[in-house]
Order: sequence, then structure tokens, then C-alpha cells
Amino acid sequence: MTDSRTEKRYVIGYDVGTGGCKAVLVTLDGSIRATEFEPYEVAFPQDHYAEQDPADWWRAVCATTGRLVESARVDPSEVMGLAFASQMLGVVPVGQNGDPLCPGIIWMDSRAEKQAARLVRRMGGRRVLMTLLGVVPSGKDVPCKFKWVEEDAPEIFARTLYFLDVKGYLVWRATGSYEYDQTACSVTGFMDSRSRGWSGLAAKVLGGRLDKMPPVKGCTEIAGELTEAAATGMGLAAGTPVASGMGDAPAAMIGAGALSHGECVVSIGTSGLLLINSEKKVNLGRNGMASIASSDPEMWLLTGEMITTGSCLKWFAEQLVSPGERERAGEGGIYAELDRVVTGVPAGSRRLIFTPWMYGERAPVTDNMLRGAYVNLSLDHTRDDMLRALYEGVAMNFRWGFEAAARKKLPCPTVRVIGGGALSDPWMQIFADVTGRVMEPVEGAQEAGALGAALSVPLALGVYRDYSAVRAAVKVRRRFEPDRSKAPVYDELFEQFKRLYDGLAPVYHELNRL
Repeated sequence: MTDSRTEKRYVIGYDVGTGGCKAVLVTLDGSIRATEFEPYEVAFPQDHYAEQDPADWWRAVCATTGRLVESARVDPSEVMGLAFASQMLGVVPVGQNGDPLCPGIIWMDSRAEKQAARLVRRMGGRRVLMTLLGVVPSGKDVPCKFKWVEEDAPEIFARTLYFLDVKGYLVWRATGSYEYDQTACSVTGFMDSRSRGWSGLAAKVLGGRLDKMPPVKGCTEIAGELTEAAATGMGLAAGTPVASGMGDAPAAMIGAGALSHGECVVSIGTSGLLLINSEKKVNLGRNGMASIASSDPEMWLLTGEMITTGSCLKWFAEQLVSPGERERAGEGGIYAELDRVVTGVPAGSRRLIFTPWMYGERAPVTDNMLRGAYVNLSLDHTRDDMLRALYEGVAMNFRWGFEAAARKKLPCPTVRVIGGGALSDPWMQIFADVTGRVMEPVEGAQEAGALGAALSVPLALGVYRDYSAVRAAVKVRRRFEPDRSKAPVYDELFEQFKRLYDGLAPVYHELNRL
């Protein structure tokens, strides 16, 4: 990595998420020189709608870029390229000039339930779809959202040149080029798995219109160069290369350095992700896990989302921590104080179990009606027992996902960890002990998505020969080995944990039915 192409020494990556845009300025050895974040809002104009203004995404990109360059005192000519990662499952209809025709319909939006229900019926029902595809379409899925625009907003559909996703819109703003990357293509339902391009047959079956879909590019292809207008807004040089980029989950795999078959990443943020690389597509629909395209065209990414992981701990901190404890926590913050407290409780939390399904669940069981619970709570238990049970319950939920993957010969003995939860040493040790796996939180764990986007740029430019160079650029913060002496406690509790779904689900369905 010392040829003439490295004279410009930096790359920039963006993770354009639901709550804001995170940007990182990165050296070619993977060191993060500077980070910036710019928030924006989600609008909920009516039930089941979740929208964002695409202009807000672009304003956040420009704001974070300008601050990166200024804070790091980098000359724009030193930036050799950039790439975007973004939230997936978004839909942005654009007209002939590329401008959005309506607010961006983001992944949270479930307005297309009517279209989803009709699609499920037309394709034989839930059981047939689970058997054939491993997933059942919902109103949050992209083909259903396309159909909603066609049927419920026909005037917008008629004017639509292309449907873009969040990242595709940003590539257009940056370069003037229209494109879908392969990871985004894979979540539309219209992908040809062999070519990783559009499938006319799949689009016909799902009722899609490929004439309204832009060309598909590989994630590490160059999509174009910064236009004069984009460069001015961002504070960079016109002509700077822009790689095609990818969805946030595939970017996180790059940012965690987990790139080979069987390698795994756990993300512990507000929600959680279990991500496993596989050379073949894997169907784990019974456990709410499905394969999408990896950024590497030779790989697939088995993906399971857990709706409330870190948000369970946030709820605990907001509801069960006293003002006095907050004051005593001081500069370290309340989460550091909770980490300290949890280490004083024995493994197994005195046989107290917490189910972290605080707002439904997708994986390892798919059921929107589920809710959280403390099970076996007695007068002998303390608030601190409840805290450790929460840490353990989140880990048990992931263990269930690991168990399902192991049945497909994906045992994941070592796991890279990203997200805010990766900063907690006690939680990492609990994860290792509960799952029986080695946990490796990476440096810059909260910037993994943006870092992954950044490290795709040297691949796109040919500075990195292959993905092995990316792995070498990612550093592990610390390695947590499982304490085997705790296995008997956790093995017994885990078996009871799994039984709770069948026992509690009927109750939740009665309590939470619409």
C-alpha cells in the first residue's frame, strides 16, 4: 500500500442511519483519524408511517464532512475517495431530475401491510413461504412498499423514474449517477442469486417493475466522482471517487474485520444484530434469520435482528436507577456504574431469568406480540439481581441464534462485537460465559459501519488487493474467553429460557392483540 495512489492518504466512510449520520476519516491502515455525527428526525405522520426527508440525509453528510476535514486539518486533496453505508429497506421514488417525489419511506414504515397480506395469499400462505423462502413478507418489506406507491400513490408512481434506497439517493446527490448496490438489491426480492443483478422472473412473481429500478453495481465498484456542486457542499475536491457502498449490516462486517466463511459479528446497540458470513445462502426462517448479499460477491450474510438489546438496559437505567445513583455515577456515567454493580451478582442471577423481548421480536423467534418478562422473581431477589438477569437474558437470546446457526454448520466459536454494548467489559464476559464463545470487541466499535464503508474505498480503487487487507486493518480491543466453570449454571438456565417462548406467547397474544 505504498504506491503513487496512496499520496492522498485518507478515505471517508459514512453510516447514514435512522437517528443520524456518522462519518469517519480513516487512514489506509484502518486508523480512525476523526469522527463526526449529525442527527436528524424521523416523522410519524400517521399510524404505521415512518418517514425522513432525504434532504436531511444529505445535509448531515455535508455537515459531518466539513467538520471532519476541519478538525483533522486535512487538505481536501488528501482524501482519495469515499463511500456510504446506510439503513436498509428504504424507498425513495425520484423523478426525471432525480429529486425525491415524496419523503423517504424508511425501514420502520409498515404502511404496506395490505399489499403484504395479498402477496402472502397469492404465494400460498405463510407456511408455504416459510418452507420455500424462510421469510414471510410484511408491510416493512421493499416489494410491498413499491406496490403501495403504485396502488395508493399512483400519481407519484407515474412520475417515478427510479426507486432508490437511502444509500442510492446519496450516491446520486454525490455523483449524479443512479444505482443500486448488490446488498440493497438482495432485500428487494428481485435479485438473481447467480448474477446478483435484477431477476425478471422474481420481479414478475412479486409484481415489481424493473423499468423503475436503476442498474446494480458491486459494492466495491466506483459509482462515479463528486460533482462540483456536491464537492462544494461537502468541502471536498471535485472528482473525488465515490464507491458504490452498501447497507449498514454488510458494512459492519467489514468494519469488524469478519470477512471469511463462518466468521461472525454481534452488534449490540439500541437493537441487536447477529451476522454470519456464509459461502451459500442459508435458510433459518423458523428463527427469523435470512441471507442477504454480502459486500463480497463470493459471500452471503446470514442476518438476524433482535429488536431490543441495548434498549432493555436503557429502560432499566431510566426506570430503576435512583437520582442519587445517577449523581454518584459522576463523569463515568450511569452505564459504567451499572457495569460495576453487575459484577457483584453471581452468575445466573440467583436463578432469575429475563426475556429481552420488550417490543416484539424478529430473531431467534419472530413474534410482534412478545414482551419482556422477569421469570422466577421472588422476595429474595434484589434490584441488582434484576440487572444481571437483563445482561444475561440478552446474551441468552443471542445464544439461541448461535444454536440455530450451528445446525447449519456455522458454529461461530469466535465472535467480533460492535456497537455500544461492546464497550462494556462485564457484558462481554457475560456474553462469553453464557454463549460459550470467545468475544472480540473491536476498536472503534461504535463506528464499525462507517469504518466498513471507508475501508471499501481502497478495495474499489485497487489499493487493497483483496478482503484480507481489510481484515488486517481492523484491530481487536480485547479478547474475552468463556469461564467454563459457569457453563452448568448457564446451560440449565438457557434450556428454561427457550421454553419460556412457548409458555408465554399465548398470554402475550391475548394481552396485546389489536
